[in-house]
Amino acid sequence: MTSLGAYGGREELAAATAGEGELCSSGVGLRLKVIGSAAGGGFPQWNCNYRLSRAARNGAAGVRPRLQSSLAVTADGRGWVLFNASPDIREQIARTAELQPAPDAPLRSTPIRAVMLTNADVDHVAGLLSLRERQPFAIYATEQVLQVLDANPIFKVLDAAIVPRRRLDTDSEIEILDADGGGTGIVVESFAVLGKVALYMEDAARPENDLRSDRGNTVGVRIAGRRGGGSVFYIPGCAGVDAALRDRLRNAACLLFDGTVYTDDEMVAAGVGQKTGARMGHLAMSGEAGSIAGLAGLEIGRRIFVHINNTNPVLDQNSAEYAAVRAAGWEIAWDGMEVEI
Repeated sequence: MTSLGAYGGREELAAATAGEGELCSSGVGLRLKVIGSAAGGGFPQWNCNYRLSRAARNGAAGVRPRLQSSLAVTADGRGWVLFNASPDIREQIARTAELQPAPDAPLRSTPIRAVMLTNADVDHVAGLLSLRERQPFAIYATEQVLQVLDANPIFKVLDAAIVPRRRLDTDSEIEILDADGGGTGIVVESFAVLGKVALYMEDAARPENDLRSDRGNTVGVRIAGRRGGGSVFYIPGCAGVDAALRDRLRNAACLLFDGTVYTDDEMVAAGVGQKTGARMGHLAMSGEAGSIAGLAGLEIGRRIFVHINNTNPVLDQNSAEYAAVRAAGWEIAWDGMEVEI
């Protein structure tokens, strides 16, 4: 099922999604909506003058602007759980009718029941500050991420008596509950993946100590419906594919995976920075050690790249890199993309 809410009509939607695969729908379980498909900074990034950002600003065919990474999921069409709260969350809600107060709802209300955080990166937690106003919802995160929120007093604008913070234990399946303990019908299992602490948490003297950690600073999540059906894996940040991750992903109905960079040295080659993808805690799409090769051969119903950096050439649907990704059986997420499981 595809929503037209983010577009002007069927012709615009058809143009925007040209070359993308059909949405999978079994009529059972979960409805997922990608409300932000870009990496931190969005696309185009506010201060980026790289050729892709210029093309997006100029409305070039096949180059679509994107908001920062976030996913919305519902099991009943009424209450929604957000996976990460990006700095663009106000705009994401404005573009997504399902996340706005219903016409017959109270004067202060939201269908957002909870927010789950996959790490403490700015582009995943800053949106929490826009969700103040004493509106009940629950926050779920690992102990490491909750400690980051607790250590920064600015997050006290979300009164814990109204917005409870709940610890996620990795490798433990739970149902996401709203602020009052009501069920959402969405069951999650978080698991540690290779990643790194947030940039602002790095040890400046020894940053290498914070790379490729699997201590729970970055997690992936398996999302399922309480009533059964297939599982969706959401992993917007990952520094490597190991045997444990491959085993976990076997027979997944759908995978939304870190697509930050196409090549590890992409930002360096583009002249916009000195960090590699690995230095930022992200695995490149291409190459023998990349995610396409690392996840090849697994029975996965659908493979979608999310969290795409503004330097990644796959943002141009006319590029050879985009064609190569599609030929390998992967899709590139776009804002407003929907999946039903």
